[in-house]
This record gives sequence, C-alpha cells and structure tokens, in this order.
Amino acid sequence: MRLRTSCILCIVALSYGKPVDTFLLGTQATPRSGLAGNGITDIRANLPRIWFGTGQGLSFTDDGGQNFFSLGPQQGLGRGSVSALWVSGDTIWVATAADTLTSVSESYLPMGSGLGVSIDNGVTWNHFPQPGPTPVQNLTYDIAVFRNTVWIVSWGGGVRKSDDWGETWQEAAPDSMLFNPGARLNHRGFSAVATEDAIWIGTAEGINRSQDNGLSWTNFNHYNQSQPISGNFVVALAYQRTLKQRVIWAATWKAEGENETYAVSKSHDDGRTWEIVLPGEKAHNFCFDDSVVYVAAESGLFKSIDYGKSWYIFPDIEDQQSSERVYNRDIYSAYARDNDLWAGTADGLARTTNNGYTWEIFRAFVPAGVDGQPRTFAYPNPFSPFRHNVLGEDGHVRIQYNALRFTRATIRIYDFAMDLVCTLIESRPVIGPGDFTQVWNGRNDYGDPVANGVYFYSVELENDGIYWGKIIVLN
Repeated sequence: MRLRTSCILCIVALSYGKPVDTFLLGTQATPRSGLAGNGITDIRANLPRIWFGTGQGLSFTDDGGQNFFSLGPQQGLGRGSVSALWVSGDTIWVATAADTLTSVSESYLPMGSGLGVSIDNGVTWNHFPQPGPTPVQNLTYDIAVFRNTVWIVSWGGGVRKSDDWGETWQEAAPDSMLFNPGARLNHRGFSAVATEDAIWIGTAEGINRSQDNGLSWTNFNHYNQSQPISGNFVVALAYQRTLKQRVIWAATWKAEGENETYAVSKSHDDGRTWEIVLPGEKAHNFCFDDSVVYVAAESGLFKSIDYGKSWYIFPDIEDQQSSERVYNRDIYSAYARDNDLWAGTADGLARTTNNGYTWEIFRAFVPAGVDGQPRTFAYPNPFSPFRHNVLGEDGHVRIQYNALRFTRATIRIYDFAMDLVCTLIESRPVIGPGDFTQVWNGRNDYGDPVANGVYFYSVELENDGIYWGKIIVLN
C-alpha cells in the first residue's frame, strides 16, 4: 500500500549545511533514458517538468511524455522504490525504500534506504541515511515542508523533523506523550501536508494539526468530535486552496473501531468539523486543478467539480491509438493542471488532455532483440492471474516481442506437454519495426483458468521466424 500526500503550496528559501554524497548529473552521472518503472506511486510537478515516483526509482519528463529520464542510486538517490516525493519550485525531496533480510527474520522486510534532496531541479543531489534507530520497517511514507522545517512520517521511525535541511533529525511526537511509535498509534505517521499556517500529520490514530511548528498539537479523530473523520487510519492528506475555498482533504481508512469506515473526509474549517464523501472508497491520493478535485482510489479515479458534492468516476483507461490499456482499476496517484491529467497505476502511467475521452499510456520496458536481449519475453513472470494486472475477473501477463519490419504475428500458448492451450492472435498485421505486446489472461481457448505450472508460448512472425518464451503460472 502506497501512502502519500498531495501538492504543497508553500515555496521555501533554503540554506544548506555540509552535503552528504553529492552527485552531479550530466557529467559524473547522467540520468538514464526511459520511465524507471510501471508502478507509479506519486506524481508532482514544477512545470514544465513533471516528476514520477516509481517502483524502480524517480523519473521525469519535460515535454509532456515524449521523452522520460530516470534517476537512481547512480545519480545520488537511495536504492529501491520511491516511497515519498515532495516538489516545490526547483526543490525536490525523495524518500526511497527497499527490502532486506535480517538475522531475526526468514522473510524480507521493508526498509528505508534514505532521503535525497535537490535544490536545482534534480541536477545535483544530497543523500542522507534513513533517520531513526534502524532502517528496517522504517520507511518514509510522506514528506512536507513547513516554515523551512522538513517533516517526514513513517511507521517504525514515527514522526520526525529536521531544522537543518536533513543534516540532523528530531523525534516529533504529534501530541504531548513520550515518543514511542512501537506502542502509540498516534506516533505512527503515514501522511503529512503543510498549509500557510499549519503542519498536518496523519497517523494510525487520526489527524494532528500544529500551528507552532510542533510545539503544541490538536488531534482530530473518529471519536473526539461530533462531526468526525470516517476512520482513524489516515493514509493521505491534501490541501486545496482556491479563491473561494480552503479545504483539507484526508483519505481516512477504517482502523480498529467497529463503526469506523473507509471514505474521504474533508474540512472547510481547519478540522473543527468534517464532511464524509465517497463512503466505502479506499482513497490513496488527491490532486487539484484549481476548484476541480481528483481522488486516486482503489476502485478508480474520481473527479468532482463542486468540492465533493457530486462525483464522476472515469471508465477503464485505454489508449485507442495503440490498443494498449491499463489492466488495473486501482489508481495510486494523479496530477492535474489546466485539463492536463496524469494517472499513476500499478500497470503504467496514463495521460489525458480531454477529460478522459482519449488516453495515452506510457510504460517502462526493456527493448526486445537488442543489446543481447531475446526477441520475446513475458512479464510479470511468474504470473498470478489472481493478483497481477487484474481487471474484472482476470489477471493479465504481457508477451513482448520485436518485429524488424511489417509482418503478421501468430501467438500460441502451450502446456508443459506441448499441447495447445490457446491461440492469442493469428496472422495479425504488425506494422514494424518496433516492440509490440499481447496480453494473456491465464485462460484456455474454452475460457477456463489454467492450472499452476510451466507454459510455453510461441511468437511466429511471417517471413522472420518463430521465437519461444516461458511463463510460470503461480497462484
């Protein structure tokens, strides 16, 4: 589950201490071409540049998606996926996370791999290790900056702040209790946002507001107000400011209370009262295009033009020009500006400039047939029809192949005994050269789900050859 916040409006004047591990892009470490990964967990912008947090690093585009570039450990960031992203002007804060094995665990555990900051729009970076007693089960879920203080929130590391731009970090319990994330739900942070006059922290026990940079706090939870938030597990916070409205938005999930519910909670009076909208929805993130509200949620992307009184949900995302589609309803992140809407999913990145009537889909992939790569491969692999790229009742695995010229393609699936399972396409025209994909939903020609096991597939390209690959089906 990706936990994040929305765009922060404040722009800060920065001062620096001694940097840790500086990397200069363009000379010592040039960003690599292409989108880093297909799981798009966060989207932020300092136009014309748009930043994307992915499961394999940080990416950006300066030209609306015509070209993407990506950053990782070689460019000064921590290893693994982007777990939090904050952008304001030329300043970017990035938190990363990875998996690790420990001496007391037989399975992999999540760990924070540190924080990176750039004050020159990603040209140079400073990297800091993950704050806290241990990085294990201590990854940063969100970042906010309020009055030149950097705030981060995590589960194992709790809520922390830095007044010297990352050189040192202080424990910052969002209440008057002794700091103890292991024992106190309100010290386990999951979201943060700054307004003009307050820092807001979402935890496993509600929403906390401080107007004096953490010296004192007000807590809003499901039980201490007459018009409360829907649930105490607050996975995202966002601030919307227009000429007419000033709204705090929260993705409030059911925590431990039986009468708590999943929904979106919003407040027009700095938290004194809350209104519940989108009941039952598990929201992940918010973004705004002036008065228009977008909610990225488990069941899709929602839009409201009246501050949440009524909602429209976008249909399934499909690129009609390329016939590509997003095989997932779950939307992790979104960004909108002047009707330019981006949506981040576990199955790639999508963009529309006409309110969803048409979409363009972008994905990270390794080109087939070049630099020693085979002419075809399948991903994800192993493939679970119950968990991977699920849309409707089916999961989907992609078979990628390379065509050198115009040809016709036939793709077939066989079981381990080389008996034919299904024919995906037969003599379909392919306008090469280039890379192409075909999806399989894990069913045979009769529509029955296949059993777990090893399956082979063939890509037959007319006047070229037959190329083979293997898919492991594992539920």
